[in-house]
Amino acid sequence: MPEYGAGGLAVGGAVRRDAAATSGAAAGAEDDGSGGVIDVHHHFCAPDWRRWAERQGLVGPRSLPPWAGWDAESALAVMDRTGIAVAVLKPMLPARYESAAQLREAVAVTMEAAAGVVEAYPGRFAFHAPLFLDEEEVSSWTLRRGLDELGAVGVNVTANYRGVYLGDPSYDRIFAELDERAAIVDTHPHSLPDGPAGGRPTVAPGGPGGPPAGAAGGPGGHGAPGGPGGGPGGPVAVPGLPNFLCDFLLDTTRAAANMIRTRTLDRFPNLSVILPHGGGFLPQIATRMEAFAYAFDPPVEPAAVRDHMHRFYYDTAGPLSPAGTLLATVDPGRILFGSDWPACPASVVTDLAVPALAADPAFTPALRRAVNRENALRLMPGLVRA
Repeated sequence: MPEYGAGGLAVGGAVRRDAAATSGAAAGAEDDGSGGVIDVHHHFCAPDWRRWAERQGLVGPRSLPPWAGWDAESALAVMDRTGIAVAVLKPMLPARYESAAQLREAVAVTMEAAAGVVEAYPGRFAFHAPLFLDEEEVSSWTLRRGLDELGAVGVNVTANYRGVYLGDPSYDRIFAELDERAAIVDTHPHSLPDGPAGGRPTVAPGGPGGPPAGAAGGPGGHGAPGGPGGGPGGPVAVPGLPNFLCDFLLDTTRAAANMIRTRTLDRFPNLSVILPHGGGFLPQIATRMEAFAYAFDPPVEPAAVRDHMHRFYYDTAGPLSPAGTLLATVDPGRILFGSDWPACPASVVTDLAVPALAADPAFTPALRRAVNRENALRLMPGLVRA
């Protein structure tokens, strides 16, 4: 198990990395950070939560998809194979809850379990506290318990809750509490809502990012923060096209656009918002959004579009490569490594995502080092253990 010095480098030990031949970490090469990666997109369905949910009758022993079977041994094996030194857990609670009280209990079980993992494997894990923004009191309690008491390094939210997207004024109270703490707000897409804001989706999530078919993750059918769900075999909006392939990217893009429209980062300037999967389609439509900024309601100055884009953080989960468009559009100091495991199968992470990032011509060794490790350490310095 690696030890960490003040600079975040492994000293007195090293992470075993089977993919060394595909990276710039070969002997004599410039350090590209591939031996001490910080993974900001690691899904976590707590075994304690699964057992609790079964006792509550919320899920059956065979109703959850394979990605919900998280265990530390498998996680560490994938991390060691890919050079991941630290993984930030994104909690998943994929069930339909009967009340706010039951939801709060589910969140409590999950956060205690995540904190236990952090304690059991010093220096290898951190975690985000899962917020259900459409349950204001539960969210307020969660951020106090998670950030102030259990040591969460940030919070995890979904792009929309029953069609109400991030940036909506109804979330301002919670965002103000987060802003007071200069919190990291890690986002994750869900299936696209069907109908106007506040309506319930009629199509169940069908891939990584939402609860399993027939479960919506919160009271009244709310989305589950960061919860990959359903799997490719679940119901989809377009037959034969899993929702996570296209819809999730649009969901993230909508959330980012709505935060730009409502000037979220101006109103809550201490927040650090992470957009997954390279920001969805946002980098590709940056010029389009600037050109039609007047079409927002109310209209937005074109400069505000670009300003927010440079203030968001972006992870590489997806997998994301090549990254030329992202690098041309956003601040390279705000790009973070994300594996998306276990929603993204281990073979995709080890055989495709990591090698693709290592071979991407858009990245110099210095840029890869920043993406792999340095940017995350600047954002979350608490990951470094003296």
